[in-house]
This record gives sequence, structure tokens and C-alpha cells, in this order.
Amino acid sequence: MRATGRTPNFPEMPSSGAHPDETAAPFLTGQVLIAMPAMADPRFAQSVIYMCAHTDEGAMGILVNRPLARPSFQDLLRQLDVEPLPPARHIRLCSGGPVDNARGFVLHTADWTGDGSLRVDQALALTASLDILKAIAGGGGPRECLLALGYVGWGPGQLDEEFQQNSWLSAPADERLLFDSGHETKWRRALAKLRIDPLLLSGSAGHA
Repeated sequence: MRATGRTPNFPEMPSSGAHPDETAAPFLTGQVLIAMPAMADPRFAQSVIYMCAHTDEGAMGILVNRPLARPSFQDLLRQLDVEPLPPARHIRLCSGGPVDNARGFVLHTADWTGDGSLRVDQALALTASLDILKAIAGGGGPRECLLALGYVGWGPGQLDEEFQQNSWLSAPADERLLFDSGHETKWRRALAKLRIDPLLLSGSAGHA
């Protein structure tokens, strides 16, 4: 979030092109994208992105290794008029991507869902409503979660083209990679899931 004093809002979820109860994950939905070492765009260098939706209509994901120092969770709750303050529970904030970085999304385990939740798969969901912040502030809510400001978006076929250009690798997601605080090691740990040493990768390497 830019230091502009803007209050993040929690809008309707970007369309996934899939029904929330759909069990078959299309394309890369539910996977993580791992930037290749030669990624030219500095916004995504050594990035790890959880894919919330990927269909013929486009794709949407959340960066999970770009922590934010400001605002704090308590400051965010104060801006949004969410109580109790101070909260009974704190969660980490991250920059979810360059698109609409005043919009808030909570990526979380699916043991808690609300009316506005997008069920990504059996384990994880994405919620963009104040209900989840109220639950977390009160000490409840999902077991694991992170709050992202902004997201990463691709138009129809755009992500597929980037894969053909060897910009990304893909790997299965896991809770530790998504939700722990070791942001500086997530890129290497994501590559390790594929048994890949980043020193051996080049911009022309193939993709998984």
C-alpha cells in the first residue's frame, strides 16, 4: 500500500470464471507461480504468487512474499472502523500485487468461509469482505491467513504466453510456504519443491 492515507476497501471478488463449490481446479488454480531468475519485471523478481483463479477468461493471484511494514493490522482496522481495538489476534499484511493496491483480500484456510468467500480448492479460500476482519479481530476466523493489498491479474491467454516465454515455473502450494513469516526464503523454498537450484536456472530453461 502506498503511503497516501487511502483506506483499503473490500470489494466484490474479481470473477474466477468458476463456481465457488467447484472441486476440479482449472489450469493453475491452487498452484504457486515462481518467477524465473531472469524475470525482467522488477515488480515480480523472485516472486511467489498463489493462483486464486486461472480460466480461459484470465487469471488472478496473490503475491505471498512481499511483506508490508505499513499499515499495521491494527491501523488497518482503525481505518476501516472494525472492532475490537486492539484486536485479539493479529495477521500479517503483504503487497498482493500491482493491481488495485487499495483493495484488500484475505487468503486463508477454508476452515472459515463467509458469504463473499471464493473457495479456491478444498484447503484454501479468498475473502474480500469486512466479516473476516471482524472475526479475526475478535480472536476467531480461519486458522491460517494473510491480508493482501492488491493482486496480480492477467487477461485471457496472457499467463499462458508468459509461460511460453519461460517467465514462470509452477509448483504445488502448501500452508507453510503461503503463511509463514520467512518471506526472504520463500522463493528458494518454492524452487526446492521442484528440486531446482536457482543457480542452475537460466532465462532459457524449460518450465514445469
